[in-house]
Amino acid sequence: MAKLKKTGKKQVENKSSTPPKEKNWNEIKAIDSWQIFRIMSEFVQGYDNMARVGPCVSVFGSARTKPSNKYYKLATEIAFQLTKNGYGVITGGGPGIMEAANKGAQAGGGRSVGLAITLPMEQSENPFIDNDKLLKFDYFFVRKVMFMKYAQGFVVLPGGFGTLDELFEAITLIQTNKVEHFPIIMVGKKYWEPLVEWIKETMIAKEKNADEADMSIFNVVDTSEEVVEIINNFYSKYLLSPNF
Repeated sequence: MAKLKKTGKKQVENKSSTPPKEKNWNEIKAIDSWQIFRIMSEFVQGYDNMARVGPCVSVFGSARTKPSNKYYKLATEIAFQLTKNGYGVITGGGPGIMEAANKGAQAGGGRSVGLAITLPMEQSENPFIDNDKLLKFDYFFVRKVMFMKYAQGFVVLPGGFGTLDELFEAITLIQTNKVEHFPIIMVGKKYWEPLVEWIKETMIAKEKNADEADMSIFNVVDTSEEVVEIINNFYSKYLLSPNF
């Protein structure tokens, strides 16, 4: 239990904790070997279930976004329109933007998929995921493969570190030709334009850490109509299929 230190007028909680128990190398190797089978089982479960879902668009954004927020409402509308155009919707299965997108997909009568992650401090699955389309993962990297492999597009609404992680991984994999090019759409110009400006002015123009052509990998828009138009235009030229 955390102890309290006396500091004169008030007490401050000491959050220092006992160091984790040390393991020797033989214990670590044994744990790692068995962990491989858990990882394999998550991949098998994911591939088996996702292969039956059909063409979908992955929607990302903050788990902290409240239903009163304009981006929650926009995510709901985007997902609704996507399902009306024949796409299912994949989210991380949690609250916030994920809940909004699953809600919109369900309202549109489309496939509503949730790829949930087991976390110590978060998060319950939202109630708008189809009963047969909720998958739970222990490993972030396995879950990210499912988002990437079976998504016909990425729609990225305002979010935090997890959202940025998904966004930049998708951009990197397309940039390096590790996956097929598919639409990446950042929604909310006011939110994303400072980041886009930094990429253009600092990363590319000043530091030469990327190419100007890489800016064509993604789009920045404000409306559900723009999202659907970009995805539909892309797939009027290319086949719907897994990305790798």
